[in-house]
Amino acid sequence: MEGYRGFLGLLVSALLVGFLSVLFVLIWVLHFREGLGWDGGALEFNWHPVLAVTGFVFIQGIEPSPVKLTYPCYTRDLWGHYGNQLAQRDIAIIVYRLPWTWKCSKLLMKSIHAGLNAVAAILAIISVVAVFDYHNVRKIPHMYSLHSWVGLTALILYVLQHGFFVFLLPWAPLSLRAIIMPIHVYSGLLLFGTVIATVLMGVTEKLFFVLKNPSYHSFPPEGVFTNTLGLLILVFGTLIFWIVTRPQWKRPREPGSIPLQLNGSNADGMEGAVAISSAHSMDAADDEGAARKRTLGLADSGQRSTM
Repeated sequence: MEGYRGFLGLLVSALLVGFLSVLFVLIWVLHFREGLGWDGGALEFNWHPVLAVTGFVFIQGIEPSPVKLTYPCYTRDLWGHYGNQLAQRDIAIIVYRLPWTWKCSKLLMKSIHAGLNAVAAILAIISVVAVFDYHNVRKIPHMYSLHSWVGLTALILYVLQHGFFVFLLPWAPLSLRAIIMPIHVYSGLLLFGTVIATVLMGVTEKLFFVLKNPSYHSFPPEGVFTNTLGLLILVFGTLIFWIVTRPQWKRPREPGSIPLQLNGSNADGMEGAVAISSAHSMDAADDEGAARKRTLGLADSGQRSTM
């Protein structure tokens, strides 16, 4: 891997900042917000930031999400024929980029990815249930804030996006994978950024509600501490985005694959999945060449017989 030490340094930094984010949110609710409980009161609400930051931010950021930049690739078999196979360049969040996982099968990595995504989704769902239960007990209207609109939308899209277990099925049609993969690529990074923005909105909204005396604008200790939590979450997201967008840290291509270049574009760029019909064009070219050879052979034989 090119720049291995830089990658390792950023990876350790991201893990450290992510862990500090989880630790800070725990200190916030245990020290400043009186702890955790499940009684329909404020203690139950406190599960919301803890589970949201732990599952929706930290686990989603470090889990091996197969977010890839995808382009079609063709491999020769033992007889020299081209087969249409989908080769995928990984821009994973984050474990797909670890060099010591490159020898692991992609099916194993995708299974781990699906499991961690399920854990993140379950924690996020429980955090939303805690909020709705708290609002029901306190007779507070539901879904009135921008934070709640964006947050619930992100959760629904997250569950839908990772419901595409087609990537775990090795027999899934390549054409179907080619259609789904660009959506998976875009939505994966978009949802991660949206979740971070939603958490920051929620933290600010909570501080405005609870900090009355002293007020939020007077820089109370809880406000300063929680603002620091928000900065940690922002730095964590920045590190994750930087790592996954560095082309020099991508997972190597499968051996024997021949990337297809379109319109002179570089195969190392960020091409999307193209139509599978390119494979048929290559097959047609091979068939045309074979037919030309057969025609020349017949003509040569006829010429010899005439002479």
